[in-house]
Amino acid sequence: MNALDGILNPRSVAVIGASRRRGSVGRGVMKSLLTGCVFKTRLCKPFSGRVYAINPNAKKILGRRCHASLLDVRGNVDLAVICVPAKIVPSVIKDCAKKQVKGAIIISAGFAEIGKSGEELQDKVIKIAKKTNIRLVGPNCLGIIRPPINLNASFGPSMPPRGEIAFISQSGALADSIIDWSIEERYGFSLIVSYGNQADLELSDFMEWCEKDKHTKAITLYIEGIKDGRKFMKIAKKMTKPIIAIKSGRTEAGTKAVSSHTGSLAGSFEIYKSAFKQSDVILVDTVEELFDVAKAVATQPPCKKNNIAIITNGGGCGVLAADYCEMLGVRLAKLTRKTIQKLEGSGKMHPAYSRRNPLDIVGDALPERYEVAINTLLEQKNVHGLIVIQTLQTMTGSEKDAKIVIKARKKFPDKPIVCTYMGGKFSRKGIKLLEKHRIPDFNDPYKSVMVMKSLIDRGEKFN
Repeated sequence: MNALDGILNPRSVAVIGASRRRGSVGRGVMKSLLTGCVFKTRLCKPFSGRVYAINPNAKKILGRRCHASLLDVRGNVDLAVICVPAKIVPSVIKDCAKKQVKGAIIISAGFAEIGKSGEELQDKVIKIAKKTNIRLVGPNCLGIIRPPINLNASFGPSMPPRGEIAFISQSGALADSIIDWSIEERYGFSLIVSYGNQADLELSDFMEWCEKDKHTKAITLYIEGIKDGRKFMKIAKKMTKPIIAIKSGRTEAGTKAVSSHTGSLAGSFEIYKSAFKQSDVILVDTVEELFDVAKAVATQPPCKKNNIAIITNGGGCGVLAADYCEMLGVRLAKLTRKTIQKLEGSGKMHPAYSRRNPLDIVGDALPERYEVAINTLLEQKNVHGLIVIQTLQTMTGSEKDAKIVIKARKKFPDKPIVCTYMGGKFSRKGIKLLEKHRIPDFNDPYKSVMVMKSLIDRGEKFN
């Protein structure tokens, strides 16, 4: 077991600073490990490995025997989660060294983010850890969560659903909010890491680990500052899994805020943009875009060339999508004479259908018309990706339309399909069916075009 496996796949965890006090971080971390969540949800399951509570002032915490010191634990400890005041952390790391702990998460704040005195304390901790080969996450972080193994070594509110997206964040509070959102939206994660001040393990170390993780299909990043830019670019260029990033500290005000948050140097945003482009990192502007793009690139193949088609039963939505394509540099393939002849010969098209891309198949389109349109356009050689828009009319068969899209996805595995089911209650069953079969759906044509652009960019990387 290497150091990162000791942190991300531990068999035993000790909580140093475990507490009986309600509302404390030490109690929250213990509860998260023992039950999976601080706030109970149906996703909560206990960590299957051994969990040790460390506190010299308690005999039991949450029904578990409490040890006065880490050195009193008889068994091996792979991971230590440290929740004590900053000034005590150096002595705790010394105990971790004696116990041959493989890695530690320092949740405690009060280090480089507070200024010179904190920097000195952080340097002291790092020197001790390096001498004894202990790898550190943090300090000043939320912790880590690994839904595939029911590991919640954090004081986050709950365990998120299992999924294929890794989220590596310099902000613990942002990770907290994303967890809450993910439960409501059923958005799954393979890993959530809050790495805080990145005094030792940094962003690129976790990216490299995710590249080998069988549960992870795409990696999302919240970045304030990168510790070693050359290392980041070198690792990012080698990655085969897509990386999507949002960078804060783009403005003068944001740069000042970053330095007081995690003690990072934000640097010029233009330099970051250039570095991301050279490293094939997809840069997005909002948190919502971060996870929309991740969902698409995790579930769809890259779009081999910049030629796509749009099918819609609502003309206005098709026009909007065409506008967005031009704005974002997404090319609409011209429908060939052969494609038009196939559509005409099917007997399923309405006399008023558009006969061009975007293909407006008119509001009364039943599933059979969608089926002909989807298969015919995907059969055209220079159509490399498809956006399917469905607006809700009285005759719309949301679930049946979804089943047709699912069939097409299997028939044309090398061509990405993104859906825009515009609606709510009466489209819900179709949307759930699409999501179940790993076909991304968005309630806005702009989002579908935006994620298709990301799939095109991915295609350019591998061509």
